[in-house]
Amino acid sequence: MIKIEVLQMNPWQENTYILSDETRECVIIDPGCFSPQEKKYLAEFISQKQYKPVRLLHTHLHLDHVFGSGFVAETYALKPEAHTDDEFFLPQTIAHASQFGVELDENPPALQGYLSEGDEVTFGNAVLKVLHVPGHSPGGLAFYHPEQNFVIVGDVLFRESIGRADLPMGDFDTLMSSIKDKLLVLDDKVVVYPGHGPHTTIGHERKNNPFLS
Repeated sequence: MIKIEVLQMNPWQENTYILSDETRECVIIDPGCFSPQEKKYLAEFISQKQYKPVRLLHTHLHLDHVFGSGFVAETYALKPEAHTDDEFFLPQTIAHASQFGVELDENPPALQGYLSEGDEVTFGNAVLKVLHVPGHSPGGLAFYHPEQNFVIVGDVLFRESIGRADLPMGDFDTLMSSIKDKLLVLDDKVVVYPGHGPHTTIGHERKNNPFLS
């Protein structure tokens, strides 16, 4: 049984996810911890739960989802993993942050693992299926667990909204195709955990999302 815990981080109120199972192995998805206080909070949370982080995963590599990548990679000796099509964002992170008045000392670490459609992510006794969902960013990924009916989608789909497609290399038509072809084909009961805001379900979005009518 996978336990899903969310820590809200940074000025963008980004959802950092920690997934664990009965072995106490865990994966950290999109560490957005920015300030020293947030990094301490994440580390203390993991320590208090007695978790053993074994994977560092990213749904995409926009700055608010990678602020803590270097800290997590160094603290737990993990290799950052994401889709190759988003890799170009990493060396531009300092420059992008400065456009928002945010100062960074260094860019996030380079990727050391690549994930793509059809891959499986394993930790403990759990297996997540990798879906490629471009549109918000070219390398957008979702992590799906069919047995437990949940999917972690990054900034592709939100409760009664969708992700932006006007950021570099974003594309609205591609985003809509990803949502309809990869997410709306899932069961109505599947719980959707987005990169910002509250969770929802596929069924709720199918009925109530104004962008999907």
